[in-house]
Amino acid sequence: MNHDKELQQLGEAEIKDRLRELPGWEYEDNKLVKTFEFPTFNDGIALINQLVPFCNEIDHHPDIFISYTKITFYLTRYSIGGHVTDRDFDVAEKIEDLYGR
Repeated sequence: MNHDKELQQLGEAEIKDRLRELPGWEYEDNKLVKTFEFPTFNDGIALINQLVPFCNEIDHHPDIFISYTKITFYLTRYSIGGHVTDRDFDVAEKIEDLYGR
């Protein structure tokens, strides 16, 4: 992975264009945001536990809000001032992959 490229802030037009590939994700307050619903609380926690190794591997960790069977992910890169980067899209794609299983 090219870590320098991944930490460059993406422009709003590029973000909105790339979001077309991620149904349900939105761009708000310099973050990628989506809420997922799960059959049980444990199912949601299981997805988070499956996501953790990937986030550690790429050194990019989402803000996560858990409300029983609903989990909202907020993706932004705080180390560059709270902006969206390629890495945010990597995490969003991984979440979608795990949720789809």
